[in-house]
Amino acid sequence: MLFLTAASSGSAGSMTSLIMLALMFVLLYFIMIRPERKKKKEADQMRDALKVGDEITTIGGIVGEVCHIKDDNIVIEVGADRVRMEFKKWAIASNESAAAAARKAAEDRRNERAKAKKEK
Repeated sequence: MLFLTAASSGSAGSMTSLIMLALMFVLLYFIMIRPERKKKKEADQMRDALKVGDEITTIGGIVGEVCHIKDDNIVIEVGADRVRMEFKKWAIASNESAAAAARKAAEDRRNERAKAKKEK
């Protein structure tokens, strides 16, 4: 009898361990993997939406204006000397022009809401 109860509790213990391990992987996915994939997708969309004339910053901190876009490369103009540099698209960290336009649009929406609220 003693052997049967020990065997059954061992089986239940291993099942509990498997469930806990599965829960840990699910938690890891939602805390680390999913947000990282979302960030990568947003960065890829930002790089694909670049157009000539945008003010960008590279991952190395170089700030310049996009002058030419090739398949996987971007040529930017840097500084007052108008030096042109070529980078891979993955080296672009941010699009300052798009960020400024988004900030302005958000501010305009806030002002419109405040104006509508005052009129009431």
